[in-house]
Amino acid sequence: MDDVLVITGAGRGIGAATAALAAARGYRVCVNYRTDEAAAAGVVAGIREAGGTAIAVRADVSRSTEAARLFRTVDAELGPLTGLVNNAGTLERQSRLDGLDEDRLTRIWAANITGPFLCAGEAVRRMSTRYGGRGGVIVNVGSAASRTGSPHEYVDYAASKGALDSMTRGLALEVAGEGIRVNAVRPGLIHTGIHALGGEPGRVDRVAPQLPMGRGGRPDEVAEAVLYLLSPASSYSTGAFLDVAGGR
Repeated sequence: MDDVLVITGAGRGIGAATAALAAARGYRVCVNYRTDEAAAAGVVAGIREAGGTAIAVRADVSRSTEAARLFRTVDAELGPLTGLVNNAGTLERQSRLDGLDEDRLTRIWAANITGPFLCAGEAVRRMSTRYGGRGGVIVNVGSAASRTGSPHEYVDYAASKGALDSMTRGLALEVAGEGIRVNAVRPGLIHTGIHALGGEPGRVDRVAPQLPMGRGGRPDEVAEAVLYLLSPASSYSTGAFLDVAGGR
């Protein structure tokens, strides 16, 4: 397989699971990370030990210069890009909307909106037939929170993921005739470390009994959905949303 994939925020959680699964299926993978070099190196080491190809590239993708450097590095070390998974994102401590401040909103928007926009732009300029590319696929990792609104906890996070939904649909229509498909996976309550950022590491276990399936999800279950949307099996899907939320 000649497919080259960039996964942002791939040092842990859903991103790490997606990187491992993609590499196992033959993708050459770039594991992007912002701060935790050891975690990203561990993901790359695991892929290489299993016979796959991967590199780790540190970059804050919410900054245009760093996003551009990330993709130039992939061009040089892995070859022509064929896929992007916009996975990097964050949330902060649980709060009502009237407890939020400008600095927090700036951080959330940068990580969850600006970064995916910048990376998608870099990917389009490489993959679109309009620029001489061979086509490709973008998968955005959104959230079921964009539908629920996440009241009393993360209205800002939910709103940022709503913006990602809008970008998914709009970009899909812009580049559908240029060989690029753009879709999104919307995870629900998944067992990852992101909940600790909100001040409640055990949040999934608390809420799981209220879910139709009665349990939280696993990162590998989301990774399977991402790989489906990356693959030719979803060749006639663009601007679509795949909820991986246990029925929520």
